[in-house]
Amino acid sequence: MKFSEERLQKVREIIARYPDGKQKSALIPVLHMAQEDNGGWLSSEVMDYVAELLQIKSIEVYEVATFYSMYNLKPIGKYLFEVCHTGPCMVRGSDDIIAYIKEKLGIGVGETTPDGMFTLKTVECLGACGYAPMMQLGKHFKEHLTKERVDQIIEECRAAAARNN
Repeated sequence: MKFSEERLQKVREIIARYPDGKQKSALIPVLHMAQEDNGGWLSSEVMDYVAELLQIKSIEVYEVATFYSMYNLKPIGKYLFEVCHTGPCMVRGSDDIIAYIKEKLGIGVGETTPDGMFTLKTVECLGACGYAPMMQLGKHFKEHLTKERVDQIIEECRAAAARNN
């Protein structure tokens, strides 16, 4: 993967926000761009490319990419279910929701359905404890999850995918 000239210009703009020699500060937004341009995940080659662009060591990129759950280190499905599994969500039943999604989709945590449609991921706190149990789906939170609500979300995703094909 290589950025287009337009995307490289955006990278230069991001780097320019920071003092000379502090280009590492641009790492998070540039990783987001790289993940977006690489089908939703970061391969080691993509992370090496980002390191080269920012003139930092590859390990510095790997450290950030492996720390934050917002980065995917392997290919993901069209719809990524990121279910919170920290304390408040667990108390409100996130373990049951995770088990239900696993059963419903026939996959484990970190796996993708054979059709490439869904990936299940557990994540740390998404900052919406009052709406537990909850998950993030793309840029949207899905809150107060129940088995019925999960079924509805899955069907909405399937219907959207069918419309877009």
